[in-house]
Amino acid sequence: MNAIDRAREPGVLRAVFDGLGSGVFAADSEGRIIAANPRAVQIVARPVEEMLGRDMHDLLHRNADGSPFPRERCRTVAVLAGGRPAEGSDEFLLRGDGTTVPIIWAAAPLRLEGEPDGVVFVFHDFSVRKAAEEQTEAHLAALESLTARLTLVSEISSVLISSLDISQVLRRLGRLLVPELADWTAVDVYTGQSGELRRLAVHSEDDPVTARALEGPLPPLPEFSGSLLARALRGSGPVVLDADELEHGPGTPLDTAHRRMFERLGGRSAVVVPLLGRRQVFGVLTAARGKDSPEYGDDEAMVLDDIGRRAGLAMDNARLFDQQRHVAETMQRQLLTPLPQTDHLRMAARYRPAQAAAEIGGDWYDAFLLADGSTTMVIGDVVGHDLQAAAHMAEVRNMLRALAWDRQEPPSLIMRRLDEAMTNTSDAPMATVVFARIEGTEGGPWWLHWVNAGHPPPLLVTHDGRTRYLERSHGPLLGMSSTLNLGTSWPDAREQLPPRSTVLFYTDGLVESRTRPIDTGMDLLCRHAAALARRDVEDFCDELLERMDPRGDDVALLALRLPPYGAGAEGDDTPPPRGRAHSPAAHNRSAPGAEALGADDVFTDAPRGDDRTHPSRGDDRPSS
Repeated sequence: MNAIDRAREPGVLRAVFDGLGSGVFAADSEGRIIAANPRAVQIVARPVEEMLGRDMHDLLHRNADGSPFPRERCRTVAVLAGGRPAEGSDEFLLRGDGTTVPIIWAAAPLRLEGEPDGVVFVFHDFSVRKAAEEQTEAHLAALESLTARLTLVSEISSVLISSLDISQVLRRLGRLLVPELADWTAVDVYTGQSGELRRLAVHSEDDPVTARALEGPLPPLPEFSGSLLARALRGSGPVVLDADELEHGPGTPLDTAHRRMFERLGGRSAVVVPLLGRRQVFGVLTAARGKDSPEYGDDEAMVLDDIGRRAGLAMDNARLFDQQRHVAETMQRQLLTPLPQTDHLRMAARYRPAQAAAEIGGDWYDAFLLADGSTTMVIGDVVGHDLQAAAHMAEVRNMLRALAWDRQEPPSLIMRRLDEAMTNTSDAPMATVVFARIEGTEGGPWWLHWVNAGHPPPLLVTHDGRTRYLERSHGPLLGMSSTLNLGTSWPDAREQLPPRSTVLFYTDGLVESRTRPIDTGMDLLCRHAAALARRDVEDFCDELLERMDPRGDDVALLALRLPPYGAGAEGDDTPPPRGRAHSPAAHNRSAPGAEALGADDVFTDAPRGDDRTHPSRGDDRPSS
């Protein structure tokens, strides 16, 4: 017998039918089951005797939940009607135990000799693969949720380090948590008084008016309270509050205030986490969900606890920075100089620290009276923006003061001696300085005698708004010539100052920044100074800083305003300016000599410097 004949034997065909790894049903033209192989019996968990003669669709075809599947939508029934094969993967069969099993299937017409066409239905148990797909989908959903939370934590971390205004940061934190992790949030912080609390921020997108109304002072934390809220406020870790705890918790005033917030905003579940710094608790963050949202799980409580710790560390850093800033500012103001008011001359000074630094650096100004009666004005900048730079600044300033007082010499010689002193007696790095003497007699005219060591040139602003930089007398930075044995010098310059004009000394932070080249900044300075030429010298400095808006570096300003010609001269009864000039120096400091003469009369009657080297006064007096 050949292979073809053997294949047609009923025994062979039966062996194939029974041994096939897929389930097989055969049905007649009415859809009644006429045969089922062992794998089909195994998958649907029904005895073959129970299934033979039964309508295959009515007996087995179901929805996933076990409910009947509409016959008119059954694609296997359609094979009987249309005679064309079909296949699918989103179908379920009813097992003998009442459960359903997902299948992947194919159906084709069954042609039996002498009978109408039936249908053969071949299928596989798809439950293992279905479970794997569902598990993969669950893993993907969990991964997406984790990614979303990591993104949220990353965004919150960015917010927490974006500003030192901690009130603003905590308000933004509460907003970021809604709706990802909460329906509404609240932040309660200690005020600094023992146990006193304040509800700093409440955020609810559904009821913002009520949320804002709930902000304000809170009852203090009871000393012996053991409530969950008190535990969080003492830093014992996150606590989860359910509806029962919210409704029947302790009756302390603080717990009652917390419960009232839930009553007004609606809440069934909440997590309260401490804002925990390195050594202290700053308050608590409450994240709550309403009745239509799921209760908090352990993983969400852990995320919120991590956010609370990050916020606490941010508050800790802001507090430490504020303390450092206060110390630095106090030191800086002790280093800055109170200004003398000499006769009818007016001076004003300003100091603005770098925004990113601890409010201290190497920029300084100085002004004091010399033994010969002339007034000095100094603007300088030592390399650096820290406490060491400030210490070097004080060192250089004091050396210059001592040299200027002790040596009645031209500014150029004073500068050369200062360069040598820095090189041989100090570890101060390079510095730029303008050192100037204001010379002249009472009533004018006035002369500026100055030297410039690598510093931006002073700006002369006339009363009618003309401006020009005093660019003569420009020499090298201090700390370079002696160190490198360059043998360079600093030339003197002298210029007569028009009455009612302003001379502005400044540091480079006023005109230069990362976003603005120095040439552009100097052009802007001329334009703004010209527009402010007739303002009072105090307003002149304030408005100039406002308009220039320096960023990224320390800025020191020192402005001199000349009086009208003849003011204070013999026969003129115009009173000189009274009181102190405004300056950034500490309020408990006074200008040199104030203790002897009285703070309001410092140098008012002081003589002017020796003007024998000046041109004749007769023809050179400028008009007022």
